[in-house]
Amino acid sequence: MHFIYLIPSLYLLFRYIMPMPWPFYLKVAAAAVLLVGSQYHLVSRVSSGSVFNPELPWFLIVAFNVAAGTLVFLSIFLLSVELTGWAIKGLGISVPPLSYNARYALGAFALALSAFGVSQAVKVPEIKNVEIEIVGLPSEFEGYRILQLTDLHLSRLFDASWAEEVVARANTLDVDLAVITGDIIDGDVDARRDFVAPLTNLRAKDGVMAIPGNHEYFFGYQDWMAHEEKLGFKMLLNAHHVLERGDSKLVVAGLTDVSSARYNGAYPQPDIEAALKGAPRKAPKILLDHQPRMATSNARYGVDLQLSGHTHGGMIKGLEYVLAKANNGFVSGLYKVGNMKLYVNNGTALWPGFAIRIGVPSELTVITLKSSRGPDTRPGHPSK
Repeated sequence: MHFIYLIPSLYLLFRYIMPMPWPFYLKVAAAAVLLVGSQYHLVSRVSSGSVFNPELPWFLIVAFNVAAGTLVFLSIFLLSVELTGWAIKGLGISVPPLSYNARYALGAFALALSAFGVSQAVKVPEIKNVEIEIVGLPSEFEGYRILQLTDLHLSRLFDASWAEEVVARANTLDVDLAVITGDIIDGDVDARRDFVAPLTNLRAKDGVMAIPGNHEYFFGYQDWMAHEEKLGFKMLLNAHHVLERGDSKLVVAGLTDVSSARYNGAYPQPDIEAALKGAPRKAPKILLDHQPRMATSNARYGVDLQLSGHTHGGMIKGLEYVLAKANNGFVSGLYKVGNMKLYVNNGTALWPGFAIRIGVPSELTVITLKSSRGPDTRPGHPSK
């Protein structure tokens, strides 16, 4: 049993369902629905072998996510009401018991909020435009436009038809470069071959560059790196590529994911020195790193802009404060880290195990580079 969801489901059983004026059979039915809904991850593990790639029909994954969200929200709402009531009683003030109508209202609101959150999670993202200033950006790269996709999590929830819509919308943007900063899939190559196929149609003047996220390691890292090359991506695995416009250069480097450390040396760990080795010293440097938590360290290597994902922006407004510590304070949006800019993308999609977004929209992000007139203080540059 998955206790993370089991605990609130038991709380709701005794504090929400049992006090209701329902016949016994209806309470049993509601308890059964609650128990099954709380065990979504167990159902995924039993049916699919992993909580990360549920091989269930699309509508069933949506239903499980709505149920899980309702369980979480209703538990929070009911607990908040009860704690408030107990606190008021502690002041010696009489508080009437929660009425049945109030309980129905809490349940309906939790269900509606969860359904709304799932609908926001599964839709094709809107386009988000972000301008980022880079010190020393050559005039030839002024206005250079980069499409960032990240955390697509292609799966039974975010399937081939969804990927086709994302690619179609992305291709209308006519960007200079497309980058994918990890977590493209949930599932192994054989299970997801058709799901990722639409990505071969992604177009940008300077092509598509990509790095792995932590989820690629769950489903056959070597197989996915090879397959992504076949899709036409230039994989930047502790490596860089130099873009040229006349005599001017722009470096795009990429790292493997920090989660590789869990695999006892089986896969290359992120190595920024290797990634930047031989890169033109004076050229601005853009770094692709799936997780943002190493940004402070990366900034010391003269990186001008880091593009990351992984956090999904926190998914629900307010959760960014919970996720901040695990990501060294970097959860969503644009940050200044030393002399480096960091952009943490909310994600094109997210993990199907808890697919809810409220107040934190997904993104098709177009980053436009602009020159900054500030002094060039990057490490190793002549003006420093």
